[in-house]
Amino acid sequence: MRIPDLLAAADEPCFSFEFFPPKTSEGVEELFASVEDLGRLAPSFVSVTYGAAGSTREGTVEVTTRLKRDYGIETMAHLSVVGETIEGLDAILDRLDAAGIDNVLALRGDPPRGEPDFQSPPGGLRSSAELAAFIRGREASARFGIGASCHPEIHPEAASAEADIAFLREKVDAGAEFLISQLFFDNAVYFDWLERVRDAGIEVPIIPGVLPIISRAGLHRFCDVCQARIPERLDEQLAALDGDPDAERAFGIAYASRQCEQLLAAGAPGIHFFVLNRATSVKAILGAIKAGRPWERTGGEITAAARGAR
Repeated sequence: MRIPDLLAAADEPCFSFEFFPPKTSEGVEELFASVEDLGRLAPSFVSVTYGAAGSTREGTVEVTTRLKRDYGIETMAHLSVVGETIEGLDAILDRLDAAGIDNVLALRGDPPRGEPDFQSPPGGLRSSAELAAFIRGREASARFGIGASCHPEIHPEAASAEADIAFLREKVDAGAEFLISQLFFDNAVYFDWLERVRDAGIEVPIIPGVLPIISRAGLHRFCDVCQARIPERLDEQLAALDGDPDAERAFGIAYASRQCEQLLAAGAPGIHFFVLNRATSVKAILGAIKAGRPWERTGGEITAAARGAR
């Protein structure tokens, strides 16, 4: 089922998980053990990432296909223009179509490690907006539900907040029907950004992305890579735990649960969890959310903005 249709038909928030293709046999075992575990929570959909310069391209297609075929989970494949020709993108989309995949997240992607700047590949595309337009205009893949990413803290390469939102509008105009946000830890920043996005005329559903904190060290590594901001108070609270792994994980569960409660109470159409192929924390967080059912609380003016057009 196309995710835009799923979001439009849902009576309750949609919860989804993001996995990455492992590079080792042990990683494959861990991934599918987590899929088995998290599958019991009946996610609305899951997504599979795409490595820099297509480094996990084959893994993305294989894992996505297996999740849909063997587990019956609605699955979205990430697709990046980095290192891909138009012919290569055609071939990948054909494989996804043959596997019954209904959704694609259109991304520009990160350049290969050691290359600081994005370079459009010969015979390829230059941006996620061009990729969304390519998918939508391609007769064989016009049926795909197309998503795109967004950055509440502003993309690190954007010239300004206004320029970043203007490019987000380009993605939507090109064919993106829903958006999934980069991770963030300050809901006030997200809601301020969301208001400006809606004022810019972007009305598609926006699903906030949430990263459960497992450890302070792991949080810093992850945020260094994706250039997400760690609020000073959050970092101080983690530092006060003196590296106790159980305390850090418990804190991460509590923090993400509270963050999700606020987002859902304000009308977010769902939560997309960056699970890092691990199930334990997400099970606890989602259990707390479903027990509290914050979306049933009365929202304010933010509610319509959070949900988008439906």
